[in-house]
Amino acid sequence: MMIAGVAGGALSYILHSVASKMPKSEYGVFTTLLQIVSLIGIPAVGLQSVFAQQAAASLHPEHEKELTGVFRGVLRGMIVIWLIMAVVIFFFRNDILTALKITNPAALWMTIVIGLTSLLKPISMGVLQGRQNFLCLGWISIIEGVVRFGGVLVLVGLLAYQAAGAMAAVLAGATSIVLFGFWICRDCLSGPAVPMDWAGWLKRVAPLTLGLGVGTFMLSADMIFTQRFFPKELTGYYGAAGMIGRALVYFTAPLTAVMFPKVVRSAAKGEKSNALLLTLGATALAGVSAAIVCSFLPALPFQILHFDKSYLEISAPLVPWFAWSMLPLTLSTVLINSLMAHSRFQAVPWLVATAAAYALTLYLRLNALHDLGTDKFPVVIQTIGIFGIILLGVCAWFTWGTKIPASAAKTS
Repeated sequence: MMIAGVAGGALSYILHSVASKMPKSEYGVFTTLLQIVSLIGIPAVGLQSVFAQQAAASLHPEHEKELTGVFRGVLRGMIVIWLIMAVVIFFFRNDILTALKITNPAALWMTIVIGLTSLLKPISMGVLQGRQNFLCLGWISIIEGVVRFGGVLVLVGLLAYQAAGAMAAVLAGATSIVLFGFWICRDCLSGPAVPMDWAGWLKRVAPLTLGLGVGTFMLSADMIFTQRFFPKELTGYYGAAGMIGRALVYFTAPLTAVMFPKVVRSAAKGEKSNALLLTLGATALAGVSAAIVCSFLPALPFQILHFDKSYLEISAPLVPWFAWSMLPLTLSTVLINSLMAHSRFQAVPWLVATAAAYALTLYLRLNALHDLGTDKFPVVIQTIGIFGIILLGVCAWFTWGTKIPASAAKTS
C-alpha cells in the first residue's frame, strides 16, 4: 500500500509540472476545484469505512448477503444524492463561478461529474479494504495517477485547455478507477442479497460520515477560502505550496487504510491489536521526516517539477509552514479512523465543533484583512496548524482519556 500510495501520489504530483504552465489564475482555479471535489465527496466519506467494517466482519455467507444488499442500496442512494447536489449547483452556478473566479464554466461542470465518482468510489474501495485486498486497492491509486497524468499531459501540455482540460483529465482518472473497483467487486452486483435495513444503516453511517468528514474538510477548505478572498492572480502560488503540504497527508493515508480493517476485525473477534500504535508511530516518523526535509529544502519540489522562478520566490517559503501545520492534522486522521473503527461516536460532536470553529475563524480572519497579498498567506496556514493541534488534542482525549462505552464496544 505504501509503494502504491507513493507511485500514485508521485504521478498526481508530477502532473503539476505540466499544470503549472497555465496562467497563475487558471492554476489557482484548478487547485481549488481539486479541493472542491474532496468536499463534494464528504457525504460518502464514511462509506468506505462502513463498507470496510462490514466486509471485515463478514465471517459467514449470511453476512455476505447483507453486504451485497447494502452495496446495491447505497449505490442507488449515492446517485440520488448526486442528482440533488447537481441541481442545487446548477441554480447557484453564477454565484459559484463569480466567487471562485472561474472563467470557463466547463471546468465547473467537469467538477460536478467528478463529484459523482467521488460518491461512488468509496463503495467498492471499502469492500476491498474490508476484505484486505490491498493489491487491488493499491492498483487503484496507480491507475488513477497514470490516467490523470496522461490526460493533463495531452489536454493541458499539448492542447492548452487550461483548468477545464486539467479537470477533464481528473475525470478520466476517477472514472477509470470506479469502473475497475466495481469490476473487482462484481459479486456484490449480482450475488444473492438481503434487503437493506436503511434505518439501522443510516444510524451507523451518519456519525462515521461526520467524524471522518472532519479530516477531509480541514484538509481542503483553506483553498476555497483563499480562492474567495485573495486576488485570482495570486491563488496559484498558494495552491502550489498547498499541493506540497497536503502530500504529507496523502503519503501516509495507506498506513491508515491498512490499520482500519485490522482494528475492526480484532474488535469483532474480541482480540487486542497494536495496529493503532504501529500506524501512529510510522505516520509520525514519516511526517516529521518529511517536514524536516521541507524545512531545509523548500524549493526542491518546485525545482524538480520545473516550476517557473516566481514559484520559487513566493511558494517555496510557504512549504515549511504547510509541512509542520499539516502534521497534527495527519496524526489526527489516524486517531479519527481508530475512533470510528471502534464506534466511539461520542467524539463526533467535538470533532465537528472543532471543524466549524476552524472555518469560522478562518473566514473572520480573512474578512478582517485588507490588501490581501502573498504576505498574508501564512495567516491561512497558521490557522490550519492551530486547529490541527486542537483537533489532535480532542482525538487523543477520546482515544486514551475516556473509557469505551458499553454501547460502542457492542457496536464494534
